Amino acid sequence: MREIVLDTETTGVEANGGDRIVEIGCVELVNHCPTGRHFHCYLNPGRAMSEGAFRVHGLSDAFLADKPAFAAVAEEFLAFIGEARLVIHNAAFDIGFLDMELKRIGLGPLDPARVIDTLALARRKHPGAGNSLDALCQRYGIDNSRRTRHGALLDSEILAEVYIELIGGKQADLGLAVAGPAVPGLAALADRPLRARPLTPRLDAAALAAHAAFVDTLGDAPLWRRYADSPDGG
Repeated sequence: MREIVLDTETTGVEANGGDRIVEIGCVELVNHCPTGRHFHCYLNPGRAMSEGAFRVHGLSDAFLADKPAFAAVAEEFLAFIGEARLVIHNAAFDIGFLDMELKRIGLGPLDPARVIDTLALARRKHPGAGNSLDALCQRYGIDNSRRTRHGALLDSEILAEVYIELIGGKQADLGLAVAGPAVPGLAALADRPLRARPLTPRLDAAALAAHAAFVDTLGDAPLWRRYADSPDGG
């Protein structure tokens, strides 16, 4: 199963009010494991950065001036995400901006059915607790010390770790430890020897003698003798 953990940075908070995306970061997961593949780009929004947004991510108008417009990277971006599920923290925000950018170049919106909102997952799992990305990192012991400012790719990498914890953690049992109904007498069977009667040895005296002669050639203290002389040995 392929999933894309995704984050964006923007010029402000109003997708319908003219704010634009300035950074996209994506991390690929396959069967909930990071593959090392990612997509990342900075974008020229064609408008000035708000002071509030700049304080969040530190991307200035001067830095973004020579970056491509969304239209120039849209094909590569859409090819990377493909039909994968999209894992996003506070998904309504990012999807709103992505849909607006897609609309500007004549493309339809992303299917909301393919989106997993980790903020909604966290609120269900930890009702009443802080569920920001930083709060979840603290709860799950995930190192976010690099996150001095928001950054789409770094936040996607961190969110991938958080998402794995939200859905069961790195030690997911793959369903193998699901409890079933008790089976009468099963505990007693566990204490029985594997065979009521040992198998008849298949080695004759000549084969045993040949093996003993071979072991004698291995030196004064071959490992075989330590195994054979142990309580669990042959």
